[in-house]
Amino acid sequence: MQRSALQSKRELFFKNGPPSTETNGDAATPPPASMKENFAAAKRPDKPAPEPPTNDNGDRFSKLDRDRSVPEKKTKELDGYVGFANLPNQVYRKAVKRGFDFTLMVVGESGLGKSTLINSMFLADIYSADYPGPSQRVKKTVQVETSRTLLKENGVNLSLTIVDTPGFGDAVDNSNCWQPVIDYIESRYEEYLNAESRVNRTAQSADTRVHCCLYFIAPSGHGLKPLDVEFMQRLHDKVNIIPVIAKADTMTPEECSHFKKQILNEVAQHKIKIYEFPETEDNDEKPIGKKLKDRIPIMAVVGSNTIVEMDGKKVRGRKYPWGVAEVENLEHSDFIALRDLLIRTHLQDLKDVTNNVHYENYRCRKLAGLGQDSKQPRAYFKNPLAQLEEEKREHDLKMKKMETEMEQVFEMKVKEKKQKLKDSEADLQRRHEQMRKSLEAQIKELDDKRKALEAERLAWEQSNGVTIDELRRRSLERDQGDGKDKKNKKKGLF
Repeated sequence: MQRSALQSKRELFFKNGPPSTETNGDAATPPPASMKENFAAAKRPDKPAPEPPTNDNGDRFSKLDRDRSVPEKKTKELDGYVGFANLPNQVYRKAVKRGFDFTLMVVGESGLGKSTLINSMFLADIYSADYPGPSQRVKKTVQVETSRTLLKENGVNLSLTIVDTPGFGDAVDNSNCWQPVIDYIESRYEEYLNAESRVNRTAQSADTRVHCCLYFIAPSGHGLKPLDVEFMQRLHDKVNIIPVIAKADTMTPEECSHFKKQILNEVAQHKIKIYEFPETEDNDEKPIGKKLKDRIPIMAVVGSNTIVEMDGKKVRGRKYPWGVAEVENLEHSDFIALRDLLIRTHLQDLKDVTNNVHYENYRCRKLAGLGQDSKQPRAYFKNPLAQLEEEKREHDLKMKKMETEMEQVFEMKVKEKKQKLKDSEADLQRRHEQMRKSLEAQIKELDDKRKALEAERLAWEQSNGVTIDELRRRSLERDQGDGKDKKNKKKGLF
């Protein structure tokens, strides 16, 4: 009975508002007028309810009808201040307290002004007499060296790490001079991956990954060198590369523009991916962005820390007999464009691209078991029996290969032995033939001497009228007669 009364109350409430009568002694307290109007507006249908679906011609509800039946999210304005609009301020205060990390790599031949440009860009003596630039530390082989500096600006701390490569491109043979750079970048990725894969991770681990690589191109005016192309092809999928034409004051504006177009054509021809500056969404930066957009992605810069006075105004630049090349003048150099795009507007984007693209690619290759060349993945997440069968098959193939190699070695040794025996046999045969011919010659010579001796004996016998045999017989008879005479003499004495 009470259940039916509650049900009737619910029906009356949703149809005509709250009931005004009491049922079984339970009085319903009417809600406030505003709440009542809100419920009525929310629950009262504007159109009559649709008839229930029938199965005469199958199911009338399609997927589109089901999607329409799902209520959409509606943006609602708040009547007052709640406080979650202060979240960006919380993030800002936390980020400023923690500080920021940025790693910048500079690569190029010595004497292109890398140290001067870095000092000009950050308005600090990062390279000084105590720690000279890479041109003053040229090595016989390419080495990777780092220098860390803490910079402060308006209460914001930036831990800047400069990575330079003294000795790059200065050798006679520059083959594989990019390998130390690749090893350093991947070692930073490996260190970061190990740090975040530990069981007990540190709360704040320093980000030592290389976020940007400024590659300095010599102002030759003849396009990229083979070393430039090879270096950028090797590193364009591992780090954000920004090509920079060094010492732009050595070229006229027309030569500089032509050189930029030539470099862009060669970059597109060799399919090199350089860092592309995205569009900024800040309204305050749009007037400057249009002016700087025409100077990307390759910028020609001039660096100098010397203060020069020109028309009563002190500027940073280089003084020449024909005038002054101002560093912070967009008509003379793209230095302002490089500094603003690299530090003021796109520093965080460089870090995001490094983390979300380059590091993720390395992490994916590493965790997927790919080698450095990304050719043969290891057998992870396989059935153990299938893996055993595969290992057995690989072992059998390996044994067959070893057996084949051993057979080939055995056959080769047998052939060598047979050849050696054949050579020995041929040598013996040659020596035997030589000795036989020598003996035959000696026999022939003896026969000739014997014949000559016989002929000489015959001639002597004819000339003396007696033969050798007759002389030998007479000699024997004389010897016998002399022996008898001696015996008779001996007998006479006694």
